[in-house]
Amino acid sequence: MSAARPLTTLRTLAVIAALPLLLTACGYGSKSTDDGKQTPAAAAGAKKLSADEVKIGYFPNLTHATALVGVQEGLFQKELGGTTIKASTFNAGPSEIEALNAGSIDIGWIGPSPAINGYTKSNGKNLRIIGGSASGGVKLVVNPKKIKSLKDVKGKKIATPQLGNTQDVAFLNWIADQGWKVDAESGKGDVSVVRTDNKITPDAYKSGSIDGAWVPEPTASKLVAEGGKVLLDESTLWPDKKFVITNIIVSQKFLKEHPDVVEAVLRGSVKTNAWINTNPDEAKASANKALEKLSGKALPADVIDPAWKSIQFTDDPLASTLNTEAEHAVKAGLLEKPDLNGIYDLTLLNKVLKAEGKSEVDDAGLGAE
Repeated sequence: MSAARPLTTLRTLAVIAALPLLLTACGYGSKSTDDGKQTPAAAAGAKKLSADEVKIGYFPNLTHATALVGVQEGLFQKELGGTTIKASTFNAGPSEIEALNAGSIDIGWIGPSPAINGYTKSNGKNLRIIGGSASGGVKLVVNPKKIKSLKDVKGKKIATPQLGNTQDVAFLNWIADQGWKVDAESGKGDVSVVRTDNKITPDAYKSGSIDGAWVPEPTASKLVAEGGKVLLDESTLWPDKKFVITNIIVSQKFLKEHPDVVEAVLRGSVKTNAWINTNPDEAKASANKALEKLSGKALPADVIDPAWKSIQFTDDPLASTLNTEAEHAVKAGLLEKPDLNGIYDLTLLNKVLKAEGKSEVDDAGLGAE
């Protein structure tokens, strides 16, 4: 495989690991925490797989509900038997990629931009995407007193979570499609793109320092609860209204040494997604309970209810949309054309799906040889 060239124009992404307080696709900061208080213990006497434990990482966010619910309900641990699951939570993609590279986690739930960054910056040597988890859950929410139509976005101040993150790239691409111009790095132009931590975006909206935001859930629904209006759901811009928001990644070293453990985690993920989709209300409550354990506060109904409805939980990594997202970053001048060949290895996922009587999924020609 030819070496992928690193991000260049976007200097922030080139040093992104050194900027822990910035966000990635779904995060809120960068601190990682041991989630042992949420992780169920392995069943006594159960047979271990090839590893004593598997270390997984994810964000305390609704778009990572497969992990939240799978851990909360013990669905992963059931598949792992005597192999202990150790869960850690992260609030930003760079810190999770660092943890994967350092061996602090083996498998992670993460957004497409950090997955692409991690893969390209390591010349394709540190990770593989092994499955999908979620689609959707991203909206443009605006102050209806200032913005009444899409054309009114011009000249306004709109927040995105971070320079070069998944939502930032999507918004810049949408701006270009309107025929407007914005300098990607500074955010200045026909629209003022204000990179703002999701954690403080609702306060920025209330203060009037921003006129709206292109953000993931539950931030979007928090803004609506503050009087904002959904002007655009990003899913409407994609074929079949589907685009990847959360993938499952694995360390290539761990995948090679412990494929049985990886398969067990994927089996747990597939069964968790099936349970979520069959029991949406119970799953929503389970995810909220997990969030309450992690943050000390559950989401109110006026936030979690609309947020939950806008997210689709899927085993399909929607590989073609990841490739399109990379193309959008290139078009915006944030990324030199990357070599993503080999970023996917869906062998074990398709094995699990076939055993469950489900349709296999496609890697869009970007699979490992």
